[in-house]
Amino acid sequence: MPGTRKLGRSTDHRKAMLRGLVTYLLENGRIETTVTRAKEVSAMAEKMITIAKEDSLQAKRRVMAYVTKEDVVHKLFAEIAPKYADKNGGYCRITKIGPRRGDAAEMAVIELI
Repeated sequence: MPGTRKLGRSTDHRKAMLRGLVTYLLENGRIETTVTRAKEVSAMAEKMITIAKEDSLQAKRRVMAYVTKEDVVHKLFAEIAPKYADKNGGYCRITKIGPRRGDAAEMAVIELI
């Protein structure tokens, strides 16, 4: 279930961070972050893509309530969602890339397939 990890942050900070990461992932197609953040971002990004597969006004409003940039929402509905129209989930791939140099946190790359 998305949203069950606390990630060591207050609720408002965590939600803002996840919204930003999901927006950045949908904008660029690939981000590098920690494994636990990547798992949370993957769940929310897949949820946004699933909502965007239904091209309606209600779906656009639901996505715009979460994604922070309007041009990313347009890209999601115009390019990303049609690409996954025949697929039922599994839109993101998480690849572990080893520990971070500073604090040895396990890092991962999350990308849209």
